[in-house]
Amino acid sequence: MTVMQFCRSRNDGRRCTRELDHRGLHKHRTIMWTDAGADAPRCPGSGVPGEPAVTLDDGFPGGRALCPRCLSFVDLDADGMLVEHETSTVDPGDPDGQRHREWFNNHGW
Repeated sequence: MTVMQFCRSRNDGRRCTRELDHRGLHKHRTIMWTDAGADAPRCPGSGVPGEPAVTLDDGFPGGRALCPRCLSFVDLDADGMLVEHETSTVDPGDPDGQRHREWFNNHGW
């Protein structure tokens, strides 16, 4: 099975729906933008309150919280806030990728 990896560029919160490392403009439905018009890579969920997510039997996600904006598991600081992180899509080649999918299959959001 081939898994398509999507471009990580975002514009006003919309994710580009073209393939990773594509040429030309970014696109989401009928909206297009350049790299200069893209959102900063910092996730807007950085710094919001969070709490450790429910764990799988193997302990995943290891005390990290689910970011409500980018749906990544992110560490918490001493005040219970999500640490600064980039908006990203889980990479299927990442060793945590399968467990990330398993977590959503078991717990949803």
